[in-house]
Amino acid sequence: MREHIASCAECAREHAQLVAVSRRIGDGLVKYQAPDVLKARIRVALQQPDPLAAPAPLAGPVAARRLAIGGLGIAIASSILTFAVVRAVAPARSLTDDVVSSHIRALMPGHLTDVASTNQHNVKPWFNGRVDLSPPVPNLDSIGFPLIGGRVDYVQGRAVPVVVYGRRQHLIDVYAWPAANDRGDTDLSTSARNGYNVIAWHAGGLSLEAVSDVNRPELEQFVKAFNAAR
Repeated sequence: MREHIASCAECAREHAQLVAVSRRIGDGLVKYQAPDVLKARIRVALQQPDPLAAPAPLAGPVAARRLAIGGLGIAIASSILTFAVVRAVAPARSLTDDVVSSHIRALMPGHLTDVASTNQHNVKPWFNGRVDLSPPVPNLDSIGFPLIGGRVDYVQGRAVPVVVYGRRQHLIDVYAWPAANDRGDTDLSTSARNGYNVIAWHAGGLSLEAVSDVNRPELEQFVKAFNAAR
């Protein structure tokens, strides 16, 4: 292939472009987190069986182009593997990080709710048989936090109920799972991730986290009303 590229200006240009693209991908890939959807697709692709028969050998400029493209594919695969190794040795993500990531994914069209209803008597029983707890679903319409619905999401490998409320043009997700130990009710713990406010607390044998892009005072108002009405 090197001999052909040395004598073919067209293939030499294409090869140079492919090498440049491969280098940019290799230099820039580790600056971004791979979306969960992409990681899942890569895992599925790696599980596919090898082809039963090898393709017939090619000759001429077409062969050179395809070999060059194959080289690019190898470079991309190598970059992905390097990225996976970097991720593997990186510090483990916290529960709050995963909750915020779940909230952001839910904002994509069609992901917000599995059951859409403003009636708590429709949303609360919908979780029966889908998760291992019955989450609180208080009615907060009167103070400006209307119920929108609920969904089941996956956080750190387990199915958790998520109750969804609105606040003007904003959305508030409330995640719930059984508390790891009997800690009783606790004060609110506030934090922020990527522009989203998060409030975590324990109440009624549950661990709960509320996440939203509403400002912190409004989210604290919501959580206090949620606790009082649950």
